[in-house]
Amino acid sequence: MLRTIFNFTIIASTLRLATPLILAALGGLYCERSGVINIALEGIMLAGAFTAALVTYYAGNPWIGVLAAMAAGLIVAAIHALATINYRADQVVSGTAINIMFLGVPALLCGVFFGTTGNTPQLPREQTLQDWELFNPQTSPILASIINQNPLVYFALIAVAVTFYVIYRTRFGLRLRAVGENPEAADTAGVSVFRMRYAGVLISGALAALGGAYLSIGQNSLFTRNMTAGRGFIALAALIFGKWDPVGTMLACLLFGFAQAVAIRMQGTVNIPNQFIQIVPYVLTIVVLAGFISRAKPPKALGVAYSKE
Repeated sequence: MLRTIFNFTIIASTLRLATPLILAALGGLYCERSGVINIALEGIMLAGAFTAALVTYYAGNPWIGVLAAMAAGLIVAAIHALATINYRADQVVSGTAINIMFLGVPALLCGVFFGTTGNTPQLPREQTLQDWELFNPQTSPILASIINQNPLVYFALIAVAVTFYVIYRTRFGLRLRAVGENPEAADTAGVSVFRMRYAGVLISGALAALGGAYLSIGQNSLFTRNMTAGRGFIALAALIFGKWDPVGTMLACLLFGFAQAVAIRMQGTVNIPNQFIQIVPYVLTIVVLAGFISRAKPPKALGVAYSKE
C-alpha cells in the first residue's frame, strides 16, 4: 500500500498541486515585503480563476484567458491598495471584504452569462493550457510524468528564482524591503513609500490571479464555485512558514502540495473515510501556523499604515 502511495509519480502530483500555492505565495511575498498584509489572496485567486475561464470560453484561446485573469487580479489588488495605502483602511478588514465579495461575485456573473450559479461551461481540451511534452514518454514514463508539465508549473519555478534575484539583488528589491521594514527611513532617503507599496500589492494581484487561472484552465477545464478551496490562505501560511523568503516559501508550498497529493492517493486505498483524508492539508496548515508563527519574524512595518508627515 505504501508503495502505491509513495512512488515517483507523486513528485509530478506535488509539483502540479503546489503551483497555484507558489504563485499566490510569491505574490503575497511582494505585497508583505512592502508592508501591506494581503489576506485577499483567496479572493484574488477566485477572480483570476473565473475571469480566465470566462474569457477563454468566449475568446477560444487560453493565453488570452491568462492575460485577462492577470488584469482582473491587478484591478482587485488596486482596490486593496487604494483602501489600505491611500485611505489607510485596516489591511485585514480590506482583504477579508475582498474574499467575501469574490465568494459571491463569480456565482452572480455565472448566472448572468450562463444561467447557472454553479460553474462555467466545460472548455474543450484544445482551449485549456496543455502540458509541454519535453520528454518522450516511451523512453521513460516516470521521468516523462515528472518533466512534462503545464507551462505555468515551469513559470512558477522560474518565478521563485526571479523573485529571489529581484528581492535580494536589485535596487527595486532593496527599496521594497526598506519600505516594509522602516518606511520613515526609506521616505527620508527619497524612496516613495506609496509607490513601492502599490507596486508590491499590484504584483501580488497579478501572481495570485495567475494561480487562480491555473486552477480553472490548466489543472481543470472550467470554473466551479469556490474552487480555490482555501488555497489563498494556505499560500499565506506557506509565506509565513517560509519566513517571507522566496526559496523557503517555495519549499513550504511543496510541503503542502505533497500533503495534498498524499491525501488524494490515500482515497480508496486505506480504510478511512475520504472526508478525514481530505482535511489533511488543512490540518497541516493549522499545525504549521500554530508551531511556527511565533518564530517567524515578519517585516517590522507589516500591517502599519504610513502617512507622509
